[in-house]
Amino acid sequence: MSFSAFWLAVQFLTRLPVPRGVAFSTRALGWSVVLYPVVGLLIGAMLMLLAMLLQHAGPALAAALLLLGWVSITGGLHIDGLADSADAWAGGHGDAQRSLEIMKDPRSGPIAVAAVVLLLLVKFGALVELSGQSAWLPLLGAPMAARALIPALLLTTPYLRSAGLGSPLAENLPRRPALLASILAPLAILPALGPWPLLAVAVIAGSLRALMMRRLGGCTGDTLGASIEIAEAAVLVASALA
Repeated sequence: MSFSAFWLAVQFLTRLPVPRGVAFSTRALGWSVVLYPVVGLLIGAMLMLLAMLLQHAGPALAAALLLLGWVSITGGLHIDGLADSADAWAGGHGDAQRSLEIMKDPRSGPIAVAAVVLLLLVKFGALVELSGQSAWLPLLGAPMAARALIPALLLTTPYLRSAGLGSPLAENLPRRPALLASILAPLAILPALGPWPLLAVAVIAGSLRALMMRRLGGCTGDTLGASIEIAEAAVLVASALA
């Protein structure tokens, strides 16, 4: 593992600046997936800092600005995956090939728009409920827990697109380190979040994997992105309810 793997993970998952001349190799690309939870922790730390700066704002305004910051940091990458996956599930009518074709279409239908709006509303509502200092730890933990799903899903679910963005990640993923990352990342944030948010993520992961296997026979970059968005929302909602 090298610093290149970390910067490749930052470059892929965020819109944060990275050093010029980061060395690229298939090995570093595979190791970058192992570091996804670390990048999630970085995103969470930035969001927690923003929440601290907004602690004197009203709950609704703070929640809206936190969401704006969240989407800005990631560039809406995973939201795009959610939109494409929602369109595919609605328009594919149970057919795997048709669903995969719809995911390639850059246009978004009404189901995609509805899915994105509803997910952002759920996040917004949870952040309002978690206003003030009670939001800090969920904001820190949600991006990390959600991104720990990616190595776990790539280890257990066939990647379907041989020419997709995720294909070299899946092909070069070091299996034992990826398994450790999937286990240790949730354990590391268990004291901060408590059991219920992490249990929610585990249920979401199992349910989404079952849906992917039943509909597609595997996963794609879009379904992995959708999983991150849904898992983040699950952590916030479970934290708010708990």
